[in-house]
Amino acid sequence: MIQYQKILQMYFNGDSQRTIAAATGHSWRTVKDVIYRAENKNIIELKPEMDNLWLFGFLYPERQTFEGGYYPVNWEYIHKELMKKNVTLQLLHREYKEKARNSKKYPYSYTSFTRGYRQYADKYNLTMPIKKKPGELVEVDWIGSTLPVTDCNTGNEEKAYLFVASLPFSQFFYVEAFSRR
Repeated sequence: MIQYQKILQMYFNGDSQRTIAAATGHSWRTVKDVIYRAENKNIIELKPEMDNLWLFGFLYPERQTFEGGYYPVNWEYIHKELMKKNVTLQLLHREYKEKARNSKKYPYSYTSFTRGYRQYADKYNLTMPIKKKPGELVEVDWIGSTLPVTDCNTGNEEKAYLFVASLPFSQFFYVEAFSRR
């Protein structure tokens, strides 16, 4: 933890910022920031009640807005939302982060979020091993969403429909866009 009390005590004794940084083991940028914030809050001397915890809360109020703990994730909601068209885990994580910050809780990182969802989804056992032989099978389909494509000659925007073919054994894909014409 940063030694706010010692930094300010040395500063008020006339020590340079580099000397304070060397004595406390903090970077000179950290020392400079603590001193800058103390000057902006009009702290000109240390009083007995100004311990490290008090100084942290007073100098960095924006870091105190979170009431410890992580915002809980509703995995059932996440699972149902993922079944909808064009919904991704990244989109749901962004939504989750916003809710967490509004509740003044810490959000899980994207990595922890995806790991948690994977553990939740494992209980549904949604895998089915399929034995494949090379060149035996081709899977084809049209992708449901369309993509906007701009015609180079006219500048008009048109919808493109995507055709996908997959070779399951090698996992090679072929994708081609088609217009309505």
